[in-house]
Amino acid sequence: MGTIGKHTPPRNRRQEDAAVAHHTHEHGEYKLRYGHPLPFGVSLVPGGINFSIYSAHATDCTLVLFERGETEPFAEIPFPPEFRIGHVWAMIVYEIDETQIEYGYRFGGPYDPQTGHRYDRSHILLDPFARAISGREVWMQPANHGVYPLRARVCDEDFDWGHDRPLRVPATDLVIYEMHVRGFTRHETSGVKHPGTFAAIAEKIPYLKSIGVNCLELMPIFEFDECENTRTNPTTGETLCNYWGYSTVGFGAPKAGYAASSATGGQADEFKQLVKDLHAAGIQVVLDVVFNHTAEGGEGGPTLSFRGIDNRTFYMLLPDGSYANYTGCGNTVNCNHPVVRNFIRNSLAYWAAEFHVDGFRFDLASVMARDSDGTPLADPPLIEELAHAPILASCHLIAEAWDAGGLYQVGHFPDYGRWMEWNGKYRDASRRFLKGDPGVVGEMVQRILGSPDLYAAAGRKPTASVNFITCHDGFTLHDLWSYNEKHNLENGEANRDGSDWNASWNCGAEGETDDPEINALRVRMQKNSLALLFLSQGVPMFTMGDECGRTQRGNNNAYCHDEPWNWFDWSLTKADRGVLRFAREMAKFRAAQPALRREEFLTGKDSVGSGYPDISWHGVKAWKPDWGFDSHSIAFLLCGRHSKAAGGPAHFLYAVFNMYHEPLTFELPVLPKRKRWFRAIDTAAEEPADIYPKEGTEPLLSNQTKLTVTERSVVVLIGRA
Repeated sequence: MGTIGKHTPPRNRRQEDAAVAHHTHEHGEYKLRYGHPLPFGVSLVPGGINFSIYSAHATDCTLVLFERGETEPFAEIPFPPEFRIGHVWAMIVYEIDETQIEYGYRFGGPYDPQTGHRYDRSHILLDPFARAISGREVWMQPANHGVYPLRARVCDEDFDWGHDRPLRVPATDLVIYEMHVRGFTRHETSGVKHPGTFAAIAEKIPYLKSIGVNCLELMPIFEFDECENTRTNPTTGETLCNYWGYSTVGFGAPKAGYAASSATGGQADEFKQLVKDLHAAGIQVVLDVVFNHTAEGGEGGPTLSFRGIDNRTFYMLLPDGSYANYTGCGNTVNCNHPVVRNFIRNSLAYWAAEFHVDGFRFDLASVMARDSDGTPLADPPLIEELAHAPILASCHLIAEAWDAGGLYQVGHFPDYGRWMEWNGKYRDASRRFLKGDPGVVGEMVQRILGSPDLYAAAGRKPTASVNFITCHDGFTLHDLWSYNEKHNLENGEANRDGSDWNASWNCGAEGETDDPEINALRVRMQKNSLALLFLSQGVPMFTMGDECGRTQRGNNNAYCHDEPWNWFDWSLTKADRGVLRFAREMAKFRAAQPALRREEFLTGKDSVGSGYPDISWHGVKAWKPDWGFDSHSIAFLLCGRHSKAAGGPAHFLYAVFNMYHEPLTFELPVLPKRKRWFRAIDTAAEEPADIYPKEGTEPLLSNQTKLTVTERSVVVLIGRA
């Protein structure tokens, strides 16, 4: 590719002639200069581009330049040895057009897997700090059909944010909606201009507002290769894909295939515009990030980036040099190595600062609590650093507090005063309680309280608990009450994938049915689930489509299906009835009840001078809870101030959950004089009596002292003047 001229270290950077070396090849001449080691990645300097990349063990590094869209490089420029500063290769290249190039690197060094080194100059590697990546602009267009491999691009970062800043919604007020970017609007019924894109989500902001959502948790939007899955659907013969995206290729690049403007390189600006629009509507954005493993997989995986740059630094390795696998995905990122910690912290800071995102949910976060040899750490450096990182100070940090290696940390994930957790114990107890399993009422009481048994002793708050009953990983809410077993044959893994423990119930028939009684019960079970979620202390989260009965046909691991049945079918929202109406009103109900959104744990003591404890527990007999093994019901009375400032008159909320298979009659707690009970919610009633809008309620009889609650239903009463 040409020759390298003599390189002389500059004595003074202002003396350009003394500072510049020359690289000559058949396409012209390039001037080189010592680079800036920081920031890593690429950055523009007057007249040129600065390239900086880390590798501790490489013996040489070559910059490989491509014209946009071409498969063969037009130049390969070795970094002169004197351009290496410590373990950082840094070089400025002049006279190249940043708008027309793509780039990668070749690294030389030992290829000795037993010692952890896998250098191979035949691989052109992605920059780990790439801000834009080419090669997947068109969703599911495979590389062997004329699309060039993944290459890094220089990203223009001059977006006009105006006065936008990340929102500061108190954690007590959050209602999180987990969403797949493509699946949310890809269906033909979505009615958007560019289905399946960032831009399309913006068109649906009025809908998100209408269901009470103020925080989107987006499944992975970092660049990934949806074509990496080579299996086929055994039922249809169609090629499967990596639909979910939990296999990161680039940690600083938005997914080009999710952008309507990707053909012109506009994916970053399109995502920024979405964040700006969501913020204007009062909706936060949390990103689901995957730092526990990468798309390079295990021993037989592709060499894309880290493996060829510095395998021994970036991955956990076993003594024989093979990959530790605490993720179930072939490799495990060496998160607590100082260099890797710095990489992760800088990546998150970039998304917070440049994209104005409001927080992060960390997939398999317990990996970040492991040492380089896999040992769990009492004080993991990375988790502590992220908790105290200045740029992340106002960001939500949410841990999926377990990993595939058996480290389960729900309730004791290292907190440092900052971390929230996906509360898997809330999910498990809720499902068992709702379906009527014995022996779960005592635990369910703790979950309704915000799980003080898990968090209070460490000084954590109810908002440490992100409560959920369903998420992307498992059944949808509709399917939870429609299937006893998973139905994953179409995943091509002989139904072995996906969890075998679902605590689900088909209500009398497996899958879809025309039986009106079974369907009515399924609707009621979905309403019961939403009522339990929104009546619990902590932070509620539900998944895209759970508010309107979205189904995945019993598949509880639909990670590989880019199909209409796996997208959001917007025809489910047209009637605005049933579960959808209930979900909308349930979100409004929670927002209107300060007692359901407490910053501190309930104490069981009189905190407002009403003569009543802030929470009391009841059974079929008032003031006598039944938490025995054979109990299937819970009743509680909340007493607190009722106003936005929580300084108004005493207000009472009485909730009854009867998950028994027969009706039960409950004695009503006696209210203070001049107050009476009003029915606000009854999941067994026909709408609109299942939930009354906003403050609307139905008064009970003035002399009524007992309440009969239908089997498998929830009733909520409001006590007021």
